[in-house]
Amino acid sequence: MSQTICGNNKVIILTGASSGIGEATARLLAAEGHMLIVGARRLDRLETLCAELRAEGASIDALQCDVLERSALQRLADLAMEKYGRIDVLINNAGVMPLSPLSALKVEEWELTLDVNVRGVLYGIAAVLPAMQAQAYGHIINVASIGAHSVSPTAAVYCASKYAVRAISDGLRQETDKIRVTVISPGVVESELADIISDDTARQAMQSFRQIALQPESIARAMSYAIAQPDEVDVSEIIVRPTASPY
Repeated sequence: MSQTICGNNKVIILTGASSGIGEATARLLAAEGHMLIVGARRLDRLETLCAELRAEGASIDALQCDVLERSALQRLADLAMEKYGRIDVLINNAGVMPLSPLSALKVEEWELTLDVNVRGVLYGIAAVLPAMQAQAYGHIINVASIGAHSVSPTAAVYCASKYAVRAISDGLRQETDKIRVTVISPGVVESELADIISDDTARQAMQSFRQIALQPESIARAMSYAIAQPDEVDVSEIIVRPTASPY
């Protein structure tokens, strides 16, 4: 049975919520009074976060979610509809960044990058779009990257995946006059994304690049800003860079 919602609080689905940008976004949106359905692969960390936020008065539910599984995204959407009767916002935040030169031939990492960063976004859209179309309103936020605007060595496949996120987002925006679509493109941010880089050259380059990294809360505030706009205002894209970043 759905719960009654008052005021301007929104029902928000958020993926990749167990750390980094996702965790910071969950904390901020919960503090603002929104109702959250969050997902991530690491259920233990997710449940710890939810327990902490519930103790502060937040309305938040968590499900284990691997965005490589379409059914996992659908479960998040189904829970939102069951509990609240609507889905106001989807934040497709989950992503990976295993950088390497193409010559390293890390084909399995290429496949993972495209699967998580592109297919995962599409699965999220597929999970919420029918409900949003039936409601005749909604907001889909896709997290891209500064790498969706320019390509750098060791990041060709990652950048390709984020260029795809921008293309998918703009295509969806043009196909509907009811659903808002926003792309958030962070520059370098302190997170665990780089922890899975297996290539030595790429890992060393990222360590140097991250000397001027933003905190995840900076990106969370950009999400909050886009969500807070009136229904007739679609913030199509926000690029958030460190002031000192040349890229």
